[in-house]
Amino acid sequence: MNKLKADNPDQLIYENVILQLTILGGIKLEGLDRMRVTLKVQGQESSRPPVRHNLDLYNDTQLEKFIRKVAEKLEIGTSVISASLSELTEELEKYRLQELKKKEENLKPKIKQLNKKEIEKAETFLKSKDLLQKTNELIGKSGVIGEEINRLLMYIIFTSRKREQPLHVVSLGSSGTGKTHLQEKVGELIPEEERVSITTLSENAFYYFGKQELKNKLILIEDLDGAENALYPLRELQTKKRIVKTIASKNSKGETQTKYLVVEGPVCVAGCTTKEYIYEDNANRSFLIYLDESQEQDEKIMQYQRQISSGEINFYEQKEVQEFLQNTQRILKPITIRNPYANKLNLPQSVFKPRRTNNHYLQFIEAITFYYQYQRKQQTDKQTGEIYIETTLEDIENANTLLKEVLLRKSDELTGSCRNYLELLKSYLKAKKKKQFTNREIRQALRINPSNQKRYNLQLQIGYYIKKVEGKKATGYHYEVVSTTEYNQLQQQINSVLDKTLQELKQFNGSKVVQTKNEPRKTKKVS
Repeated sequence: MNKLKADNPDQLIYENVILQLTILGGIKLEGLDRMRVTLKVQGQESSRPPVRHNLDLYNDTQLEKFIRKVAEKLEIGTSVISASLSELTEELEKYRLQELKKKEENLKPKIKQLNKKEIEKAETFLKSKDLLQKTNELIGKSGVIGEEINRLLMYIIFTSRKREQPLHVVSLGSSGTGKTHLQEKVGELIPEEERVSITTLSENAFYYFGKQELKNKLILIEDLDGAENALYPLRELQTKKRIVKTIASKNSKGETQTKYLVVEGPVCVAGCTTKEYIYEDNANRSFLIYLDESQEQDEKIMQYQRQISSGEINFYEQKEVQEFLQNTQRILKPITIRNPYANKLNLPQSVFKPRRTNNHYLQFIEAITFYYQYQRKQQTDKQTGEIYIETTLEDIENANTLLKEVLLRKSDELTGSCRNYLELLKSYLKAKKKKQFTNREIRQALRINPSNQKRYNLQLQIGYYIKKVEGKKATGYHYEVVSTTEYNQLQQQINSVLDKTLQELKQFNGSKVVQTKNEPRKTKKVS
């Protein structure tokens, strides 16, 4: 009969033949050096009113006084009451330790264990031909509408979280273009135990994660504006893969001592913002993705919304695709990547901040090789014994295809929103067969905010992309686009550099193979 009933954690009941002891309000799990409870003691077959009292069961003085008080009011021997309270204390200690252990288990991310069939299915997919194309198709089936290049680029960047040098991404675009939606939907393709979704962050929030809690995790920040105060430790975690904070605290003796809070990486960070210049330091460490704001993309999304409303979307199928891609992520294993073509790769000279961009370019090629690890032969370094796989020309070609738009944006001195405005302006003038325009005309045609247009025009005039040709302040100015082909020329320049480099590598690799085949066979002399 001596058993603690814990069906209700706010009312724990312990009974024996003589007494019933009820702990009102439960017990605190924190602080194992004390056990403060509010007790209700009553006899099993007694008509006397119960005794209620608040005390610490670890305090002998309080306990002795309470035992005498209960014995007097219930007319029961002190030895019986003392033994019952001793048994109750032991049961409460067991209960508290069980609850603490259960709490720790609940805090740990639940890692899904794949069965043999799931592993074989994921491995078969990762060994399939045209892996990136098939992956992109599955991403579309999981509920990501349009953004074919951006979604695959983001997925590969998220995959790099398992590597020692993870990549990072910042999504840029106007309000309401679906930045957070794209990041959230692609993030759902990463296993739940390997991602952390954050809405807002306080200044010191990152320092209070566990030491290994963020290691090789994907951190999704819905809006960088809500995490502005935490951007500095976030940048340090991206660059140094480790942040340390010292705080002053008092020990059990009341002495002040220094305590170190250490959080280790590496981490893969993704965030969304409409303000490109404000987060320049973070943007320099990340790939910048500019969302598609075209009418075609708007129509795709609206059509998808109509299908949801009419019940034509199979959400169960979307969930299955998400779980399958999560399984493929789970079986990817950390492995060293070596790029034998790295010394022969070149970036266009027009790219701004080439040092960081070059590093991103090489790391992205390695990330694609990492994703193709089940199609690459493992090799062993004869000197160190390290197992590694090598980058192929296919990986470089895939990287070039995905990064052309990114490199183009990094080569452009205009911000993404200003560039989009200028290209829309050019398209409007071409359609109307006009050379000159007024602000009012463009504002009405493109339905653009006046303050935004004023900011764009100032940036375009400073860069000599547009110029005033006539007019007065009172009546309004007429403007003219200086060059309608400058962006196309920049795009062709970047494409030609990447394509030329890849072609040279293919020729070099082909000649290397021919040379190996034609090499005369060496004969071994036998004495």
